[in-house]
Amino acid sequence: MKIDVLSLFPDMFSGVFGQSILKKAQEKQAVEFQVLDFREFSTNKHRNVDDYPYGGGAGMVLTPQPLFDAVESLTADQSSKPRIVLLCPQGERFSQEKAEELSKEEHLIFLCGHYEGYDERVREFLVTDEISIGDYILTGGELGAMVVIDAVTRLLPGVLGKEESHLQDSFSTGLLEHPHYTRPADFRGMKVPEVLMSGNHKHIDEWRKKESLRRTYVRRPDLLDKINLSSEEKEWLEEIKQNNTKTT
Repeated sequence: MKIDVLSLFPDMFSGVFGQSILKKAQEKQAVEFQVLDFREFSTNKHRNVDDYPYGGGAGMVLTPQPLFDAVESLTADQSSKPRIVLLCPQGERFSQEKAEELSKEEHLIFLCGHYEGYDERVREFLVTDEISIGDYILTGGELGAMVVIDAVTRLLPGVLGKEESHLQDSFSTGLLEHPHYTRPADFRGMKVPEVLMSGNHKHIDEWRKKESLRRTYVRRPDLLDKINLSSEEKEWLEEIKQNNTKTT
């Protein structure tokens, strides 16, 4: 995959792209990152990329010309149009499902804005996706782009040590992930559940599924409305509900 980022502050990405999974992904040639300062594409003598909004109002608005020209420079030799992602508070709420969708693309371009917002023509005629990482306002789109890029990159084939790692992540199955334990088996009197040390993989798998269901019911019950549970899982859920009622 190729990922291009258009930002007024490209240095913000140096540390993120040069560490951990994102660094390994590049070393494995699973992804190629490029960050461009779209101010370089401004055609006015002061290299401005923003201007006052028509109709008045507070703040400055990013002008369309630098962004359009920057994107066109990245796609000039391509026969197919890449997904062009605008980071903004008005966008679709980012989710694991969206990350999985984007991970199937060959080329992604992220637009990171600042100031009061974008000229509306950028939204209407340039971008393919608008994404928000939450209902709050950040100084710019850079941090949002980093979040989305990290979530997408770790899903690319060969990036994680084990291909099944991300398949059991929270939200990938529709449920929150089950608890994890490691050595020592007894830490200050706090013990690892015996089933995990039994060696019985069938029982371990069942325990993990139940705990995933339990954790989702307790912490994010809203997720249960979005997935189709098997008859067995429905029985487990009823049992969990009854036990939870008894303990509250």
